[in-house]
Amino acid sequence: MMSLQERTFGITSPISLGQPKAIDLELSKKLEDAMKLYSVFESEENLNHRMDVLGKINILVKAWITGVALHKNMPEKAAANVGGKVCTFGSYRLGVHTKGADIDTLCIAPRHVERSDFFTSFYDLLKEQPEVKELRAVEEAYVPVIKMTFDGIELDMLFARLAYAQCPESLDVRDESILKNLDQKCVRSLNGSRVTDEILHLVPNVENFRMSLRAIKLWAKKRGIYSNALGFLGGVSWAMLVARVCQLYPNTAPAVLLQKFFLVYSKWDWPQPILLKQMSTDNKLGFPVWDPRINPSDRFHLMPIITPAYPQQNSTFNVTTSTRAIMIEEFKEGLDVTTVILEQLESWDRLFEPSNFFQRYRHYIVIIAKADNQEHHLEWVGLVESKIRLLVQNLERNPFIELAHVTPESFGPLNETEGKHVTKWFVGLVFKKIENANVDLTFDIQSFSDTIYRQAAMIKMLKEDMYLEVKHVKRKQLVDYIPHNIINRGRPPKKKTHSTTNTPTTNKERRSSNGSELNTSGMKMSQSDSELTRHANPNVVHLSMEEANDSGVASLQSGDVLSQNSELGPESFDKGANGEVLTSQISNEDSNDSGGKRPHSPGAGDMGSPPKKATGIRRRSFGIIYVVTTFLFDMLQIIQCKTMLAMLHTQGCNQD
Repeated sequence: MMSLQERTFGITSPISLGQPKAIDLELSKKLEDAMKLYSVFESEENLNHRMDVLGKINILVKAWITGVALHKNMPEKAAANVGGKVCTFGSYRLGVHTKGADIDTLCIAPRHVERSDFFTSFYDLLKEQPEVKELRAVEEAYVPVIKMTFDGIELDMLFARLAYAQCPESLDVRDESILKNLDQKCVRSLNGSRVTDEILHLVPNVENFRMSLRAIKLWAKKRGIYSNALGFLGGVSWAMLVARVCQLYPNTAPAVLLQKFFLVYSKWDWPQPILLKQMSTDNKLGFPVWDPRINPSDRFHLMPIITPAYPQQNSTFNVTTSTRAIMIEEFKEGLDVTTVILEQLESWDRLFEPSNFFQRYRHYIVIIAKADNQEHHLEWVGLVESKIRLLVQNLERNPFIELAHVTPESFGPLNETEGKHVTKWFVGLVFKKIENANVDLTFDIQSFSDTIYRQAAMIKMLKEDMYLEVKHVKRKQLVDYIPHNIINRGRPPKKKTHSTTNTPTTNKERRSSNGSELNTSGMKMSQSDSELTRHANPNVVHLSMEEANDSGVASLQSGDVLSQNSELGPESFDKGANGEVLTSQISNEDSNDSGGKRPHSPGAGDMGSPPKKATGIRRRSFGIIYVVTTFLFDMLQIIQCKTMLAMLHTQGCNQD
């Protein structure tokens, strides 16, 4: 049998085969002790309880599959041997789940069991179980799922119907042949389990991998970069990053693996993809796979991490320019911290300190989702959170914004006056080096709000009590939205000296949201233009150089706003916005001083850098543009309705 020294893991040979030193093992033990304080390990009692729950679910699934076979007139002897099984995947299968985490499960059934059976007869069977609470089915999801709480343990259960007459317990989901003659939903359901098993198969030392992954997941959550939906990385992506480092250093202890992790990815040449094994060039089954040579859209992925199981996919397609820059900066800081820890100058608690997100930036956008009852609020929050990355992408396209940093952590009401069902998210903004420029974010924010309401209306989820507000706040105004202890969390940012050299400008002109053209000639806005803008809209903010230099925090009057407060409820969405345009003048110091060390965002603002001198926005009627836009949207909806009616009519005629 091939030894660990002889076997090569991954697509390249290891960087080092060195054995761990005594000090490395000692530091790894201290790492484990430090993580115990953060409840990342479960007790033996809780682990046994999870095993009992999975055993009961497995018995239920097998009994149900046999019952379906008998109901479809299969002989009793044959029905008793059809099999079926429940697989786990995700953090539980990897062995890195935390206390109270849910379990991702997959129900594998033979060909006589349909997906409709899973969401009808099996769902009804679950409802009869006294241990089952909070049962709900999401049949129309991209990956259909049944969610439940079984005897106090949260479970997400997927379904896959194989083309086999029998599904024995010994079935290996890593076998590519099980994908033959399956539909896309079954392939996607199987993918989670296949990827998880493949990762465990591709790491040289599973225990070292698990300990390192636990530490990286805890670090990522503390630093606010653990969220696939918001453009950062999810659990499987972090697992693949750690697995690749384990392949490069197969014998290294977990404490040193962490330092190597930050070393490798702080210097990685993105968008060079992360691969745990070579991708097969033979696509016999014809499922779509990640391949930038064939798929043009794959060439635009910024931080590709490719799943090792066929069909290979990029698990990080949500990553944006800003989120990649933020993660790279965190990798660099993690390298500094772990290097100091390995020198025994700091403890492991230093690595797991929370992010100083609310001390880092001068400008923030707050997104507030409200509803009158809990059920509507949960639906509304889920939709809004899934679309926040669109707002980040809108802001990144603004030529005056260098970076838009969203934190995955959401916050509830600050006090009773805000209501019970309120959720808030925050986006930190870094402006480019500009001087006395008007920055209009109206279109960026308004298009995000319109997308949310339009999506909710299309899926018939929009209720009258669902309310969305998006607005700009300064750092000192955060106390009106979140507690002081949250604002002051983390280490104070390091002071950074900013260059006064302005960024070169481009000759391109960007059209503002009200249809006016942005002057990029470098000419200063005249006094009359400034006064006209100020009188036309009392919410225009002018930041002087003195205000920007005042203790690192710009001095603003109460009620000053940078961008449009998008306070459109369902009624406003139907009637249209009032077309209000709010702008801000930002000085050079105000735009550059983000309150500390900030990441560089390569590629942000590809439309061009701001001008050296002041940039003015000459306004036309935003109302006219909005009316025209609304009319075009209405016409599009009418065309879609007519097309749908025609299709229904055609189908009716065909049936006749």
